[in-house]
Amino acid sequence: MTQQAIELYIVRHGLAGEHGSYANDNERPLTEEGIRKTRKVAKRLKELGLQFDLILTSPLVRAKQTAEILQSIGLGKSLEESTELAPQGDFQQWVNWLQQWQQEKGQQEKQGKCLAIVGHEPGLSEWAQQLIWGEARQQIVLKKAGVIGINLPIEGSPIGRSELFWLTPPKFLISD
Repeated sequence: MTQQAIELYIVRHGLAGEHGSYANDNERPLTEEGIRKTRKVAKRLKELGLQFDLILTSPLVRAKQTAEILQSIGLGKSLEESTELAPQGDFQQWVNWLQQWQQEKGQQEKQGKCLAIVGHEPGLSEWAQQLIWGEARQQIVLKKAGVIGINLPIEGSPIGRSELFWLTPPKFLISD
């Protein structure tokens, strides 16, 4: 059996409380509307047959809540935190982690792998652009609870060598 590319799903946290409304922005949670819309997006992703080997999330409350919603809908059993996914996280450190994860997963199984990361803007769209074009071009906009799908190469650095296959704002995943 030949190895398949890794599918990376980049998910921005759902609608959160007003910026500046909490003494510590790291503690700012999703709003009720944010929870509701994020659940709808997660349910639609599940209906589309997605299943993540791992959901990796920023440690900030709103991102963790989003990741926990994805997990509660059944999109993935494993959930881990990564400080690299917090605002101002280090992209290269995350790429190093990703390559290590790819190696470990590749040794365990040969079928395709599927990873979801949950975090914040502008970092996530900049990371997506780095993966696709090798530079941030300010051309991708990721809405709250939106999803970017990227195929990562099986071997070597994914920077500038990955392929965008999905860029979806939540309104296209939610039917009210």
